[in-house]
Amino acid sequence: MSLSDQISGINFNKLSLQKKASGKLIRMVGLTLEAEGLVVKIGDRCMVERRDDTDIEAEVVGFDGSRIFLMPIEQVDGLQAGTKVSPLSGSSGVPVGFQLLGRVLDGVGRPLDGKGPLQAEEGSLQGEQINPLHRDPIRTPLDVGIRSINALMTVGRGQRLGLFAGSGVGKSMLLGMMTRFTEADITVVGLIGERGREVKEFIDEILGEEGMARSVVIASPADDSPLMRLRAAMYCTSVAEYYRKQGKNVLLLMDSLTRYAQAQREIALAVGEPPATKGYPPSVFTKIPKLVERAGNGEAGGGSITAFYTVLSEGDDLQDPVADASRAILDGHIVLSRKLADEGHYPAIDIEASISRAMPQIVSKQWLQKAQMLRQLYAHYQENKDLVSVGAYQAGTDPTLDLALNRMPMIQSFLQQELSECVKIDASLEQLKAILPDVPQADVSGQVNE
Repeated sequence: MSLSDQISGINFNKLSLQKKASGKLIRMVGLTLEAEGLVVKIGDRCMVERRDDTDIEAEVVGFDGSRIFLMPIEQVDGLQAGTKVSPLSGSSGVPVGFQLLGRVLDGVGRPLDGKGPLQAEEGSLQGEQINPLHRDPIRTPLDVGIRSINALMTVGRGQRLGLFAGSGVGKSMLLGMMTRFTEADITVVGLIGERGREVKEFIDEILGEEGMARSVVIASPADDSPLMRLRAAMYCTSVAEYYRKQGKNVLLLMDSLTRYAQAQREIALAVGEPPATKGYPPSVFTKIPKLVERAGNGEAGGGSITAFYTVLSEGDDLQDPVADASRAILDGHIVLSRKLADEGHYPAIDIEASISRAMPQIVSKQWLQKAQMLRQLYAHYQENKDLVSVGAYQAGTDPTLDLALNRMPMIQSFLQQELSECVKIDASLEQLKAILPDVPQADVSGQVNE
């Protein structure tokens, strides 16, 4: 039989493209859905049917033999056993591009602001790895508009810093000040797992119309599913990476990294991963570096991502596993003190506990010496504060303490700043020099070196 005869015998009407095989829902425990009959891989998206004919999107997060574990990104009300689960074909990309400026989106790129659909490019949630040897080093100071940070823990362009604090000591307010005052081409704000009320407040009161025009806000409040919160953190990093690739200097603000870690903990525990460190599974401490390392400088001549991550120290415990892991991989940390906040000292930055690892590479030797001297005077005063307050100290006994007592009112005024007050980096340095004009460097023992 010839080839033409074989072809003529085929009924093409019966031929159609094969869809991916659907499965069924067999179990639901907590937020974890279990399905069988599916041929999928980790990260694939599926649609789960609901009684009211509206489908729920879920993502494959694990498997056990033929059982597939799914994590929904929406509310799971109305699901029942035996429900059809269908894999989604096509790309799992997220919208990126300059069309996002001025918009508020959720963790999967859907607009929350009611300004219509997005006409944007498609990007990846996972981002691209940059060879660490090809990254541009941190050499340029970045003006954040906050006097104590500019002068004592100077931030470099492309640096990644953590804002460590307990609840209610002014993290979000400090972040808002940085948003308004920092000189960056584009600001990407990720509000992950925080109060829903904060989203509108941040947009209306902190960013304003002018700030919003050059910003992208990605919000996933506390009542979102853990997967949505996880995606939102990765998504705002992807958006920042896109702008960096276009040669822009980006300011990435993520509030908070702790909620990202907690979302990963919820997912990991739900699929059976054993808790290791204070209830956190090992995968949490793998996810945090992967996310943080995506920020920073790009290749030489390209753009940069300067990132600020807030880290919630529960119960003001700086040894919290997430806080400890974050501090180890970030390029510095700014610690907010509840004691200072209670005293009405704002911003409540504890200069003794805070440090910028990039500062020695981006400021002059004289500047660094002045900053170290102010820290020493402040620390020496705090050590002997009780002695002075009860009148047990006799002037002239300790030259360093005498100097600290003399300059402390100026230092206290220097460290405090109004919410609406912006102090540029040059002005911060001049004010630092005014406090310590010709003071010789002192060593830790308190002996003054001429």
